[in-house]
Amino acid sequence: MKPVRSLRFRLFALAAVVLAAALLVTGFSLSTLFSRYLERRVGQELDTHLNQIVGGLRVDAASGLSLAREPVDPRFQAVFGGLYWQIVDLTDGNQLRSRSLWDTSLDVPGDELRPGESHVHDISGPQGSNLLLHETLVLIPAPDGDHRVRVTAAIDRAEISALATGFSRDLAPVLAILGSVLLLGFLLQVGEGLKPVRRVVAGVHDIRTGARKRLLSDAVPLEVAPLVEEVNALLDAQDAAISRARDRAANLAHGLKTPLTALENDIERLRATGNTEIANDIAELALRMRRHMERELARARLRHGRNQDQTSLRPIVEGILRTLQRTPEGETLQLRSSINASLTVAVDPDDLSELIGNIAENAVRHASTEVVVETEVSASSIVLVIGDDGPGLGAQHIKNALKPGQRLDQAGLGAGLGLAIASDIVESFGGQLNLGRSPLGGLEARILIPMGGETRSPPG
Repeated sequence: MKPVRSLRFRLFALAAVVLAAALLVTGFSLSTLFSRYLERRVGQELDTHLNQIVGGLRVDAASGLSLAREPVDPRFQAVFGGLYWQIVDLTDGNQLRSRSLWDTSLDVPGDELRPGESHVHDISGPQGSNLLLHETLVLIPAPDGDHRVRVTAAIDRAEISALATGFSRDLAPVLAILGSVLLLGFLLQVGEGLKPVRRVVAGVHDIRTGARKRLLSDAVPLEVAPLVEEVNALLDAQDAAISRARDRAANLAHGLKTPLTALENDIERLRATGNTEIANDIAELALRMRRHMERELARARLRHGRNQDQTSLRPIVEGILRTLQRTPEGETLQLRSSINASLTVAVDPDDLSELIGNIAENAVRHASTEVVVETEVSASSIVLVIGDDGPGLGAQHIKNALKPGQRLDQAGLGAGLGLAIASDIVESFGGQLNLGRSPLGGLEARILIPMGGETRSPPG
């Protein structure tokens, strides 16, 4: 059985179990306390009846026992009414009893009583009932001496049980309402308690999308603050590691520039001596090394994650086109752009310049007469379209180039390095690069830039 992964469900289920146990214990305890209280209260009532009976006892001149006045409770008058009294003169054996006993008598235990002493018993009563009995022994003066009289009052325990059961029945809906209110309170408490976790999750999402740099430790409770501090420390360590890796890659690439320059000089000397075939082989290897070096330099310049500031798109595109217009390939071409001045994207300006520059340079290199840069805007993304009227790529070449793991600079299709670097940059901010046939006849590159979408780490 798989464990439940929801912390909210776990906390709420635990609270429900604890609450149910607490309500059961509370209900049982209250019912027990009420039964004890009720029994004490009934015992006080029986003692009152005993005092009334004792106060009405009389012994006449002939030593006959009588009761001047009977208790007023009507249950004493109803046959088997549930409330009974009985008087036994232990001196001469005379006996008086309530009408409710009818033709029965109370089976009083035969324990010894001292005058004025009271005893409490549970006995069997009429019709198989269970009675709570209070009794006392009094001395009544008479002409022939004091008479020892045992006075007893009893009540059917079914009445006590009925009252206790009624209390429990009335208590059940009250406890149910209380439990519902407490469960609702627990639910709100769990939701409130998990709010800091949701804030941390939202903060991590903002960091991942570039909306902020670090989590705010003062916006969470003290119990969550250590987690925030650890996350911030982890981000600091990650940034430091990325910076060191970027610097090492840049240093390595720069370190290879001088040997490559020297190698190019050696290639020229080989050609000058007539070793053209060897020089061409070495030149091809040197070109591949330079391509890899330049690509690693481009990767090293990639920013980690999305930029939290919005970068205006139009100035960057126009600046790149002006630069390309002054190149030998671009001075004979018509370079056009139609981009709204208000368009902005959440991409680092340097990464954006590198991205557009590499694709536009590739388009200028292969265009016949013109290169066009335009945009398509939707609610969730901006698509930057760069097309040319050059020979383009065949459908099979485009299909292979766009397969996962394929790189244009590994396919032998021209230089290929600019599109490969552009693909790395697009992946770094969670966009998409698609290639296709341009309406102008050449290659069209479509760069999808999400407004607030996923962000990935730079590849490699």
